[in-house]
Amino acid sequence: MNARPYLFLAMAAAVAAAAFVAGRYSGGAREPVAANATVPATDARPKERRILYYRNPMGLPDTSPVPKKDPMGMDYVPVREGEDEAPAAGSSQIRISTEKVQKLGVKTEVATLRRLDKVVRAAGRVEPDERRVYAVSPKFEGYVERLHVNVTGQPVGRGQPLFEVYSPELVSAQREYAIAMEGVASLGEAGAEPRAAMKQLAESSLARLKNWDISEEQVKALAGSGVARRTLTFRSPVAGIVTEKKAVQGMRFMPGEALYQVTDLSSVWVVADVFEQDIGLVRAGVRARVRIDAYPDRRFEGTVTYVYPTLKAETRTVPVRVELANPGQVLKPGMFAKVELPAARGGQVLTVPLSAVIDSGLRRIVLVQAGEGRYEPREVKLGGRSDDFVEVIEGVKEGELVVVAANFLIDAESNLKAAVGGFSASAPAKYAGAGHKAEGTVDSVDAKAGTVSFSHGPVETLKWPAMTMEFKLANDSLAKNLKPGAAVAFEFVERGQGEWVVTTVTPKAAATHQGR
Repeated sequence: MNARPYLFLAMAAAVAAAAFVAGRYSGGAREPVAANATVPATDARPKERRILYYRNPMGLPDTSPVPKKDPMGMDYVPVREGEDEAPAAGSSQIRISTEKVQKLGVKTEVATLRRLDKVVRAAGRVEPDERRVYAVSPKFEGYVERLHVNVTGQPVGRGQPLFEVYSPELVSAQREYAIAMEGVASLGEAGAEPRAAMKQLAESSLARLKNWDISEEQVKALAGSGVARRTLTFRSPVAGIVTEKKAVQGMRFMPGEALYQVTDLSSVWVVADVFEQDIGLVRAGVRARVRIDAYPDRRFEGTVTYVYPTLKAETRTVPVRVELANPGQVLKPGMFAKVELPAARGGQVLTVPLSAVIDSGLRRIVLVQAGEGRYEPREVKLGGRSDDFVEVIEGVKEGELVVVAANFLIDAESNLKAAVGGFSASAPAKYAGAGHKAEGTVDSVDAKAGTVSFSHGPVETLKWPAMTMEFKLANDSLAKNLKPGAAVAFEFVERGQGEWVVTTVTPKAAATHQGR
């Protein structure tokens, strides 16, 4: 018997069994499939992402749930799932990818409550303590007979002789006193009335001498000897430095004329000029640190004793007096000083780092992180500030994350709108914050209004089609060489929301305009 038919039947049975098993367990459905059934091929094409909404092609904050055109006839751009486009209509949030966040080095910090301790720094100068400055002024007319101290800057001790004077009035007053004292002594046994009159005369003469600053020692010597001295010695009233000397030997002086000035420099003042915006933080009684250029390795400490009630209009500063000891008299009047005045505000306030604030001059913006890759620019109202932090009165809440480091926010002209526009998804990320280029022909120019109308080709950076559109000119000089029909290449930027400004215009040899 031939074995071939049996072999064929066995092979057919094996194939059928394999088909049955494969059909039962294929695709995880565990359903039987006929051996002769056709298995459909799997579609390897990715599914198209769902359209969320349509955004304005000019970057204006306008979206639509259905396709539409703008007033220029441009189609709204579809925004699909997962695209880094602006959030829903009416939202001011900005979205950037995680990769871009890491690439640009965006850093955030939490807005927290803290005390705004600040160090107010001011420039100052060393001045003598006005309460320790003494003038030596005779109260009578006379002549300088002899000088004991004859140079400015000489140190003197308390009671040290400065100069001697001769005055006819002084000699007459001494003689009157001497005669009156002799009369009192000679009328010892006389009646009470003559003796009282003579005693009154003696007392008047003594009072006159004392009013002329005659020392007790000299008065006692005069009363004891009864001989009037020709000259009178003036002594230093305090230990210090002779800071002024007008006396010249042999000169005549008048009553009240200051011949010497002696200053006690054991304690000095540092008068610091504090700027107007910081003066509200300075209080009398706080300890101040003073540094002197002559002694860079030393730090002096004093006390704020007075805040002057006047402001210097030319420098917009208020003088603040700091009093400090001067051992060894190392601090010289006139020295330049750097003063640090610690200042603390009462209580805790909501603060953000200074680097988080973008100041355009017209408004102040803080970028708040609303989520992963999502940021919301907010206009804030600021209060006091310290060296590193600033108080936020309005615009930010405690615990919110604010952007503190993102160098892509810094525009060449500190243009706030251009900087915030660098976040915007209205243009591709690689063109954000940069100018846009186009080519076309000049339709019309309005020099008075500072506008020009171009019929230009497509703008790749903004995904604009060819069209005719009016632009503003950055300056009047750009309008001089613009004539209708001229073929040009130009560059423009978005200065405001929907406001496009031409910054440069270059003539082209031939027009290569593409129509709408």
